Amino acid sequence: MKKYQLLFLFSFLIFGFISAQTSQNNPNSKTESLTIQKISNHVYQHTSFLQTESFGKVPCNGMIVFDKTEAIIFDTPPDNKTSLELITWVKNKLHCKIKAIIPTHFHSDCLGGLEEFHKHSIPSYANNETIAIAKSKNIIVPQNGFNDLLELKVGDKKVLVEYFGPGHTQDNVVGYFPDEKIMFGGCLIKELGAGKGNLEDANTMAWPITVTKLKEKYPNTAFIIPGHGKSGGTELLDYTIKLFAPK
Repeated sequence: MKKYQLLFLFSFLIFGFISAQTSQNNPNSKTESLTIQKISNHVYQHTSFLQTESFGKVPCNGMIVFDKTEAIIFDTPPDNKTSLELITWVKNKLHCKIKAIIPTHFHSDCLGGLEEFHKHSIPSYANNETIAIAKSKNIIVPQNGFNDLLELKVGDKKVLVEYFGPGHTQDNVVGYFPDEKIMFGGCLIKELGAGKGNLEDANTMAWPITVTKLKEKYPNTAFIIPGHGKSGGTELLDYTIKLFAPK
């Protein structure tokens, strides 16, 4: 009898160890308001939801890049409550200090939760045009601006934020993680099969030109996270260019 009890105890301890290791190595999360999914060794995708009049409840993507004890986040969730959930997850699950939050344009699916990040003394960075538009609309304003290219360090790795031109909005930028060739295209890039979406602030004539510039600079991109919908490869760039190309 003791033999079976010891065997059960040993099996229980081994199972617990494996479960703990799995949780540590792959701390994906899914709640009613926020989904976080591991993409690669140093990148997660976060998805939250924006309630809109025209399109209903819309899933909104962002990107987390981390190395060692530091993380950088692209786009906030649309509200402060969900942003707090994201901040807490990064601190408690990745055990990282958030070094920067980067809204990729001025819409609420990118900076709607920025106030919560500022409350936690997390510095924000955005295109200078995003800052100007936010000020003119009397919405939460990112703290630090740049024009064409911003390079930040996360741990020992480099993260790029770059402006290629107007498209979804006049100020839209993309994020790029060179080590793993992963891009956060934001709302500039469409998922396969998507419609044109919200064009209220769009420049549809410039849109395909902007994405073509992006594709030419980063032709070997391995993975692209769009602002909404399913991620993929460079076929998302091709689809977006075709979608807005003059007929």
